[in-house]
Amino acid sequence: MPVLRPLPAPAGRTRAALPVLALAMAAVLPAATGCTGVGEPKSAGRTPTASAPQQLWAPETPPPPLAEPNSKVSDGVPSPVRGVPRVPSGDIHQVSALAIAKARLATMTSPLDEEGTDKKIKDCTTAGKKPCPVQKPQYRDMNGDGKDELLLGIASGRYFLFLWGFTVEDGRVTLILDQAQRPLSVELSGRDVIVREPADKGYDIRRVYSWDAREQAMEERTFEYLESSSRK
Repeated sequence: MPVLRPLPAPAGRTRAALPVLALAMAAVLPAATGCTGVGEPKSAGRTPTASAPQQLWAPETPPPPLAEPNSKVSDGVPSPVRGVPRVPSGDIHQVSALAIAKARLATMTSPLDEEGTDKKIKDCTTAGKKPCPVQKPQYRDMNGDGKDELLLGIASGRYFLFLWGFTVEDGRVTLILDQAQRPLSVELSGRDVIVREPADKGYDIRRVYSWDAREQAMEERTFEYLESSSRK
């Protein structure tokens, strides 16, 4: 269940925002330490390496605020992606990111949108190069198992961005994140995916997606209103 932390807003204000795209890496919290029964220090485990936030994608034109913000898009996560070769090593780098995107698209029962994005993906030869809507693939260990996951952004129309995440589970490429956004920015911070969307009355919405060990997927952990970045 995501944590909702709305900021105070003027009376009568309408909450608004919907999905689009961008991403970044930030420092992870240092591991805490505990004590043994005799008062000796005890290691809490390996501390992830700290690094600066990494912005992945952002729209050329910031999206305008829209109506009530949407919540989780897909109930089909996690799910194996049919049509992708098995990966016994568990290394997702061994499979083309574009091939994974096309295989995922082939399993969908309805088009992504009315913008012709599906055909553009099918016609793609290189991810990350226009006119291919599949943005440059991003790799990061998002579940803490020591192996990279794959994060893809699929640009649609002027503002939208479909956000797909994949891991390898039991040798099968598996979908673990499926969201449609209208973001001002998308960032990677440690193992978190952070999306900032425009709201109304001088506010933005900040969503944080993190690994949920019980669901075995990236779930929305935080949803909060912040002062609009355009006013800073």
